[in-house]
Amino acid sequence: MQSDISETPFPPIDDLHSTIRFDNDSGSIWLEQQRMLLLHASTLGALRKELIDTLGEEHARGVLVRMGWSSAQSDVELAKRIRGHQSIMDQFMIGPQLHTIEGIVRVDPVSLDFDVDKGTYYGEFIWSNSFEAEEHKRLYGMADKPVCWHLLGYACGYTSLFMNKPIYYKEVECVGKGDKCCRIVGKPAEEWDDAEELETIFSSQSLDDIISNLEFEVEQLKSIAGETLDPGNIIADSNEIQQTMYLLHKAAETDVTVLMLGETGVGKEIFSKALHEFGQKKDASFIAVNCAALPSELIESELFGVEKGAYTGADKQRKGRFERADGGTLFLDELGELSAQAQAKLLRVLQTGEFERVGGTKTIKVDVRLVAATNMDLQEEMKNGNFRADLYYRLNVFPITIPPLRDRKADLIGLVNKFINRYNRQHAKSVKGLTDDAMRRFHAYDWPGNIRELENIIERGVILTQNGCKIESSLICFNMPEPQNDSMTLSCDGALKSPDKECFIDSVLNVIASQDMDIEKLEQELLTKAYAKANANVLATARLLGLSGAQCRYRLKKIGLVS
Repeated sequence: MQSDISETPFPPIDDLHSTIRFDNDSGSIWLEQQRMLLLHASTLGALRKELIDTLGEEHARGVLVRMGWSSAQSDVELAKRIRGHQSIMDQFMIGPQLHTIEGIVRVDPVSLDFDVDKGTYYGEFIWSNSFEAEEHKRLYGMADKPVCWHLLGYACGYTSLFMNKPIYYKEVECVGKGDKCCRIVGKPAEEWDDAEELETIFSSQSLDDIISNLEFEVEQLKSIAGETLDPGNIIADSNEIQQTMYLLHKAAETDVTVLMLGETGVGKEIFSKALHEFGQKKDASFIAVNCAALPSELIESELFGVEKGAYTGADKQRKGRFERADGGTLFLDELGELSAQAQAKLLRVLQTGEFERVGGTKTIKVDVRLVAATNMDLQEEMKNGNFRADLYYRLNVFPITIPPLRDRKADLIGLVNKFINRYNRQHAKSVKGLTDDAMRRFHAYDWPGNIRELENIIERGVILTQNGCKIESSLICFNMPEPQNDSMTLSCDGALKSPDKECFIDSVLNVIASQDMDIEKLEQELLTKAYAKANANVLATARLLGLSGAQCRYRLKKIGLVS
């Protein structure tokens, strides 16, 4: 679609005002689902000075340009969500309008002509009151080159992502070097004679070289100090998991029997595998058995093996898990499910390293490290006569308790990134992470299902999220109360106001007017959003909208969401 800016003024900005919330309770500012910051311009100026003085001007420019590029990504997604029903020009103008609202710079288009389908683009803009130019002059005086690096990175990133191809701008005039205004010109990379030089600015290669050298030196120091990388990619940013890893390392120095304790879903098998990898038996087998998944009459034969003819159906000799794990590690999950007979046999193996197969008389000797795990209270099971006291004390030599996820919230970011990367690969997706609002909900949730619940929620979010976007809070499927909406919003004149019914109605009317939407369309949008938020549950949707179940089902059926 081609557009001439002289015929296309800025669209109304009310829809952007309505996405900004000042949440007094949490101390957060929100632009839709992204958390924002209200900072002194001089603070960003101090950061700029620190970068220049520490890295040098060339590297500092690269960092700030790439910061601008990165911040543009969420705004492109916002543009398509908020103005998806409007013209492509109105969608594009969200970027310049956001920069104006945020107090970063006033943007005035001079010339703009583009066609997304054909990939053609030419844009020329005037920047007024650039905070970057003002801060650079305050800190360093007049420059000999343009200095609006972060703004330039944002413009290039926003336009490139919007056009789905590299679009580079040059700042041809800059207040920071004495010009009357800041002016930028943008066009596709292939139309610039120095495209490779421009591309280098957006590449982190130069800084990567420095960082890679430092990382190499750190790895050498780690090697000298004898430190070991954590197997299994265990996220250990929290103090609680760091203490757990310390215990694992200590246990790994011996062949001591380890009892893994913790709630369901905390990852006891993952930590048991890490223990095996840390130890001297890491090159031998790691055999895992879920005792709860085996019928009680088969547990003995699975653990200790069976001789031919031991019982009906035993038509051949078969080794058990202990023999298969000889020289390595045997992990017994859900240990509390063992029968009394299996417990007695297990006790003998722990004491002597010997056992007989089911139906056999030959003594078999094995060298196995046993790691047992349970979410039961074994002491309570002992009191109730369900678990042998002597076996408990034999197992409880070196207990390690894995903390639940609610007690290790510092690991959330690392775990989220780990699972997003895993399911991006598994499902051939390119999801970019969580929105700030989604991460806020993650931190507020208690995670009764622990890591397993987190992993399942992330997989669902990755599947439902479009490539290149972030997982939104509406796709998070767990039950927790919605935060009270005591936030401040922006009025049409830019002033802060408390939300009330009248303001809400005004904002709805503004959206209807700006998006050419009628009452019927508004109802359809409300029903669709509420149905998605209620995870496709008709009764939950009805509660959200204050309708009866029958009324809600009728309306959902009318727009084709239910049959």
